[in-house]
Amino acid sequence: MSFSIPIQLAPESKEGGIKGEYDLVIIGAGPAGCSAGLYAGRFLLNTLIIYEKLGGMIADAWEVDNYPGFQKVSGTELSLRLFEHAKSYGIDALLGVVEEIRKAEDLFSISTKGREIKAKCVIIATGEKRRKLGVPGEDELLGKGVSYCAICDAPLFKGKVVALLGGGNTAFVDAQILARHAKKVILIHRRNWFRADPVDVEKVKKTANIEIKTPYIVKKITGKGKVEKLILERTEEREGMVLGTGDFSELRVDGIFIDIGLEPNSELAKSIGVELDERGYLIVDDEMRTNVLGIFGAGDVTNKGSKFRQAILAAAQGAMAAYSAYNYIRKKF
Repeated sequence: MSFSIPIQLAPESKEGGIKGEYDLVIIGAGPAGCSAGLYAGRFLLNTLIIYEKLGGMIADAWEVDNYPGFQKVSGTELSLRLFEHAKSYGIDALLGVVEEIRKAEDLFSISTKGREIKAKCVIIATGEKRRKLGVPGEDELLGKGVSYCAICDAPLFKGKVVALLGGGNTAFVDAQILARHAKKVILIHRRNWFRADPVDVEKVKKTANIEIKTPYIVKKITGKGKVEKLILERTEEREGMVLGTGDFSELRVDGIFIDIGLEPNSELAKSIGVELDERGYLIVDDEMRTNVLGIFGAGDVTNKGSKFRQAILAAAQGAMAAYSAYNYIRKKF
């Protein structure tokens, strides 16, 4: 199931307007990438942003109320404003997928479908993606009741009973979105405590059609052509570890939304030799430099950004990455 929210993109450089070489190529157009583009433009760097999705994950946010200067703005609108601001400094933008980054003498070669673009340096601001649950039935029933995006698919469950799996900020915000459409939302978490901000936890607890069910994990998703039932296992926590108790039960639902965390989009960085931490995030210093000279990181894809995922921090890191890229180019070229 999919319900797309239309985004009116800011004017992009046409295919013919994309040059073969830039000072800086930024991969990603979330808060980090757009901020990097804005500052690169101010530094008069010849810059290109390549992106798959305008805004990244924040574009899926129903409402953003913690980005300074914007009160109760949708993720879509905030994404568009950040992008347009960056574009106002004359940088180019290309909607596409980066397939490879490789070293080409003193430059980097960035491959997208049907074209090669050279750059003196690269900022990787590719953000994160939602982690899969990894249980039987998840892949088979994807789009048939299994979803990872409440803002996309919530309207499809009007008047139905849905489960939501997770205990972080995203899960608790999504629970409130789902409650506006579903007859009942059952929030399932493996622990009796939550990582989500207390303000959102309290909102959920006060919402009449949301039930909190802890501590349980989902072992299997079943149904004939659509989600019909979940197999749950009760858990217990011992010395910080969540363990199954062997106490199984069934829960009948019409759908399940999975919000169990995020993982980095760091495959491109890894392919060119960027050092990653044990979780797969880019290791950067305070100036957003990686171990590969000329490659910088910014935002949630980095080990710094993933510690406290906030758009304002990602934007700050994008600005720093652009400043470091500017200094790198100024000294090397």
